[in-house]
Amino acid sequence: MADEPPQKLQGTANLNHESAVSDSKPAYTGKPMSFFRHMSAITGYGMTPDSLQEYRRDFDDYYADTLCKRCEENRDWLIQYSPIVRFMMDQVKEVNGSLSSENIKCLPCSKDQAGGFHPKYGILLCQNKLRDRSHTEDTMAHEMVHAYDHLRFNVDWADFKHLACSEIRASTLSGECRPYQEWMVRGQWKFLRHMEACVRRRATLSVSGHPALKGDLDAAGKIVDQVFESCYKDTRPFREVYK
Repeated sequence: MADEPPQKLQGTANLNHESAVSDSKPAYTGKPMSFFRHMSAITGYGMTPDSLQEYRRDFDDYYADTLCKRCEENRDWLIQYSPIVRFMMDQVKEVNGSLSSENIKCLPCSKDQAGGFHPKYGILLCQNKLRDRSHTEDTMAHEMVHAYDHLRFNVDWADFKHLACSEIRASTLSGECRPYQEWMVRGQWKFLRHMEACVRRRATLSVSGHPALKGDLDAAGKIVDQVFESCYKDTRPFREVYK
């Protein structure tokens, strides 16, 4: 049997808004979302790893409308009031791009990701993965850096080094590696050079998600190391790192 050709990644997400968005919501077919099922998931009692995964899938489907509405409300508020989001929208416009609620879409995601960018379709916000408005802001800023890089530097998303460089810049510039996020949200208790450690870790995780790498963290880490110094220092379009 011949080897399958490597998949080509377009941006940081295999995203197709035109086919992913449906005019009508399918009927819920999962198990009832009872109080006891919620409590089992919260406490862990009576839940196997498989049943917990099933619960999470059912939760995302059952509350899809609520999650979408919350995501869209946060997105629209941030577009109007967030300094970093508004700044990045202006910078994308400067390089002949356009970002708005029309191409920043809230959709359910099956993978463990908060968002993604596609050169053709825009930015994806994973409505079932975003914790709150602050998390949504970091995710939008991260993906907007990808959009800026794509237009400003003509990124070849199939090139591992290009992908790694944009992931390094996005993690550095979006604010997602602030001390509070690392210490209180992710439990990463590193005090010395925590910013650099966070960027390396998150960029490596993102690069490992490339279909051709199949989750190989060692290979992804080596790619990130090759471009880290120059890309970490490149703060364009900011004068300095946003915190």
